[in-house]
Amino acid sequence: MTTITDVGDVDGWIQHLMQCKQLPEADVKRLCEKAREILMEESNVQPVRCPVTVCGDIHGQFHDLMELFRIGGNSPDTNYLFMGDYVDRGYYSVETDRVTILRGNHESRQITQVYGFYDECLRKYGNANIWKTFTDLFDYLPLTALIEDQGYNWCQDRNVVTIFSAPNYCYRCGNQAAIMEIDEHLKYTFLQFDPAPRRGEPHVSRHVPDYFL
Repeated sequence: MTTITDVGDVDGWIQHLMQCKQLPEADVKRLCEKAREILMEESNVQPVRCPVTVCGDIHGQFHDLMELFRIGGNSPDTNYLFMGDYVDRGYYSVETDRVTILRGNHESRQITQVYGFYDECLRKYGNANIWKTFTDLFDYLPLTALIEDQGYNWCQDRNVVTIFSAPNYCYRCGNQAAIMEIDEHLKYTFLQFDPAPRRGEPHVSRHVPDYFL
C-alpha cells in the first residue's frame, strides 16, 4: 500500500479516495485528526443556508455516493447536508466548508460493532486502530442542523418522510434512493436515482412505494 507523499495534501487524499482506493492507516489517522480540529470548533446545532441538498443514509455504499454527487452536483458547487449513517452494512464505509455532516445512530461504538464497520476495519487494516480513530471522531460530529435559522420541515400528507440515499439497500432491496434539493426560496425538489452500475452484480428488480424517498 503506497503512502501519499505529502500527508498534508488533502486534495491528494480526496483524489485517492475518489478512485475507491484504500488510504494507508497513517494517512487515515492524519485525515481524521484534521477533521477533528475542524469539528471541535463547531456547535452541536449547525446553521445551514439555502440552496442546499439534503441527503439521507449512505451506509458505506461508496459507488452510490459517487452517483449521488453526479446527480446532485459536486462540492463546492453544491451545498450538502448529510444527516448521518455513513458507515455499516455497505462494503466501503472506510472510504466515505460546503458540506455539513451530522451524527446518525450508526456513528456510535456499539452500533458499528454490530452492523459491520468494526469488522470491515479489521478486514482491511488487520487491527481495530482505524475503527477507534473513526469512532473517536464521531464523538465530535454535530447532532442537528437548522436550515435558514428557523428550521425546515416537510411532510407528505401530514406524514413524516424518510430521505434515504442508499439505493438497492444492502445490495439486495431493489429500492431507488433520493436527495432533497431546497432552493433559496425554500422550494423543494426530490431527485430519485438508481444504484450505480457494478460489473458482475446480478440485476435486482425494483419496487418503490410512493412514500419511499
